[in-house]
Amino acid sequence: MIDLAAFVARYGVAAVALGAGLEGEAAVLTGGVLAATGLFQPLAVGIAAFAGSATADQLLFLGGRRGRSTRFVEAVRAKPAFARVLGWIEARPLAFVIAFRFIYGCRVAGPVALGVSAVPARLFVPLNLLSAALWAALFTFLGWRFGPLVEPFLKRLFGHAPLALAVLAGAVLIGGGALLLRRHFKQS
Repeated sequence: MIDLAAFVARYGVAAVALGAGLEGEAAVLTGGVLAATGLFQPLAVGIAAFAGSATADQLLFLGGRRGRSTRFVEAVRAKPAFARVLGWIEARPLAFVIAFRFIYGCRVAGPVALGVSAVPARLFVPLNLLSAALWAALFTFLGWRFGPLVEPFLKRLFGHAPLALAVLAGAVLIGGGALLLRRHFKQS
């Protein structure tokens, strides 16, 4: 039988890094909540969130820069948000590099569009690192700060389940809700 708390304690920070790169806020907030319970160190969650986010965005930028004719980049370019994102980049490239990860719907389109644009890598890389650090610190702090407020709700919702399981289930619910909302807004 797997001890869920030990499993989460061992692999949870790596999951935050992976989640920060793939999904974003929900993974980092969950890591922050678990840090508030003492399962993780807040600094470890922040560093993992930074590493996952910065790496994913750098890879997406490089994909846009080097793989302009690939199916993935073409699929991203076909999305309605892509033209709008390119307009924002042309108007304010520096601000967009820092802000894209905070703008709903720009998580993938933003770095790909920056890669396709004329923004040089020597400008993107340091601003991407700065933005990733700000983003990781903010969402880790929010999860850590509001974790004690969420914990009683999760315990009530999931009864006597171990806290790690309750937080994990809460993260699945939040992530699932975010996916449903994303699909809803894409269809409208």
